Amino acid sequence: MIDPSGKLPGRGAYLHDLKSCWVKALKGSLAHALRTSIQEQDLVALRTFMETLPESETPDEESMTA
Repeated sequence: MIDPSGKLPGRGAYLHDLKSCWVKALKGSLAHALRTSIQEQDLVALRTFMETLPESETPDEESMTA
């Protein structure tokens, strides 16, 4: 379940709001971090959300982190 507020009870994991981070996470690192397997219907929902995310940081954000 996606919790933008970060306030729901239970185990959670923080992911950057970039598609590249979600791609890596959904390949297995998210399930490992949560110490569980992720059901197929949940993976579908997570992938659907992932498609709404930007590919990478905007140029202004990249220059601020460098």
